[in-house]
Amino acid sequence: MIAYRHCAPNLAFLWEIPDQPAARWHRSGEGPVQYLADTPAGAWAEFIRHEEITELDDLSGVRRALWAVELPDDLDLRTPALPLADLLGGVDSYVACQQEAADIRASGADGVDAVSAALQPGAASGWTLDHGMHRTAPQDGRVFVLFGAQPQIRGWPVVRAGAPSVEVLAETRQFA
Repeated sequence: MIAYRHCAPNLAFLWEIPDQPAARWHRSGEGPVQYLADTPAGAWAEFIRHEEITELDDLSGVRRALWAVELPDDLDLRTPALPLADLLGGVDSYVACQQEAADIRASGADGVDAVSAALQPGAASGWTLDHGMHRTAPQDGRVFVLFGAQPQIRGWPVVRAGAPSVEVLAETRQFA
C-alpha cells in the first residue's frame, strides 16, 4: 500500500528520534511516531489543519515536501474504539486518542488505522479518465499511525517544495 506524508523540504520523510512534539495519537516522549495519509489530499489537509490555514492567500507561502511511502503488507494496524467526536475533534480530543493509542501500542500492534480528522467527509475520492476527468465516488480519508522508527520503509519524493492545490483548502476540516 502507498501512503503519503508531508514534511519540511529539508527534513527526512519519517521521524527517527523520540523527541517529537505530542500529537493526536501520541504523547510527548512516545516518539518516534509516523503519521501518513491514504491520499495526497489527506496529507496536505493534515498540514493545513495543523497550521490552521483558512485563507487562500496563506497557501501561497507554503513550501512543503510530499512523499509517497510504501507500507509493508504485514503491518498490524488497529482501528481505534472511540466515538467519532473524539476521532474528528480538536486538540481537546487528543487525550482520549493518545490513551487509545497507548493501549493499542501495549497490545503489540504496529499502529493505528483511523478516519482522517483533517479531511471533510467524502473528500478522499480520486479521479478517473473516461472522455474527460471525473471525480470518483466520495470516500472518507484514512490516516495510518506507525509506532517507532521504520527503517524498512521506502519513500519517494513526489514534490520537493510545493503547496497543496486550492481545492484541498475547502476539503479540510478545520479545528472548531
